[in-house]
Amino acid sequence: MIETTGNRKMQIYTTDKPFNITKKQVYEAYKAVKSNAGSAGVDGQTIDQFDSDLRSNLYKLWNRMSSGSYFPPPVRAVSIPKRTGGQRILGVPTVADRVAQMVVKQLIEPDLDPIFLADSYGSRVPLSCHAAKQKVRILRLFC
Repeated sequence: MIETTGNRKMQIYTTDKPFNITKKQVYEAYKAVKSNAGSAGVDGQTIDQFDSDLRSNLYKLWNRMSSGSYFPPPVRAVSIPKRTGGQRILGVPTVADRVAQMVVKQLIEPDLDPIFLADSYGSRVPLSCHAAKQKVRILRLFC
């Protein structure tokens, strides 16, 4: 729906949805998830199977996210071996949930990233735990 303001040259785009998530944002997030590949979640649906009904799957996800009715399904627990022995449990989300997570990441990252200190390495692109370790090695040389 398009509403006009008192100034006829300016239009305000509104929607009946409580969250302003566009279909294009969902599609862009899907492309990022597809490029990362990954395995099926608890529903057993692979990326190729998700692709087979892509339009409907992305529409359902967009509709639920933008209306505020999206709830993520459980994750599939997978045991992976540790280098030191033992096992670590890894949670594998469904393809649709990975797309939903990517939508949120792409929406909030530009606003949140500037808040972090330059030395915050958490889950920030292009920073990583390996970059943090390298910085510690360099700092140790000077201390």
